[in-house]
Amino acid sequence: MLEVKNVTVKYGSLTIIDDVSFTLGENQWLMIVGPNGAGKSTVINAISQGAPYTGTILFNGTDISQCKPSKLARNIGVLMQNHYVGYSFTVGEIVRLGRYAYSSGIFGSTSDEDDDLIKDALELTGMSKLADKSVLTLSGGELQRTFLAQLFAQNPQILLLDEPTNHLDLVYQKLVFGLIRDWIDRTGRSVISVVHDLSLARAYGTNAVLMDCGKIVASGTAEEVINQPHLNDVYAMDVGSWMRSMLAQWQ
Repeated sequence: MLEVKNVTVKYGSLTIIDDVSFTLGENQWLMIVGPNGAGKSTVINAISQGAPYTGTILFNGTDISQCKPSKLARNIGVLMQNHYVGYSFTVGEIVRLGRYAYSSGIFGSTSDEDDDLIKDALELTGMSKLADKSVLTLSGGELQRTFLAQLFAQNPQILLLDEPTNHLDLVYQKLVFGLIRDWIDRTGRSVISVVHDLSLARAYGTNAVLMDCGKIVASGTAEEVINQPHLNDVYAMDVGSWMRSMLAQWQ
């Protein structure tokens, strides 16, 4: 479905990611993990065409750098970790914007299919009862669910998620990751997530890429990649012992 081939991002003389290559198949949830400064978010930015890069990124064999923005938005949706909203749109209006890539313009009318997808997205994320509420009054978890609903309404083939539960409490972490897992199971589509929490990455990911200093250290199934030998080298600590010591407090 998606092929990232020898992608490098540089800003001046500084190399952020270096010769990164991986593939994403259908019904996969690929976790990109690694320490701060590894280049994880830059991979997401390159795929979404938000960062200049060399190399090639193919979606179903087509170079996405040659795609029109509207076509790209129909196939790839992006959820960032922070949302800065300074406008009093309602939840429903924000979710409806997910259908913009399919419209004839800003004043284009919505179809029955649009309305059905918007309704389904609100219901799936538990935001139907808040559809008429201003986004300025939402909690962090509600706001993240609103923009996740917008992505579901957008109905892309691939979701790109940059720390989707950053700053959210445990309840919303579980809820958001569960919603994404259900979406994959229901649609057979795929997700790439940047995740700092290794436990969440291991629990929900089917596949993983471990990065350090802009390079891929390991790639494969989540179980193959997110294991003690790889992690100890990258994080320069005994990750397994640390995780077990944290768990021991609850036993």
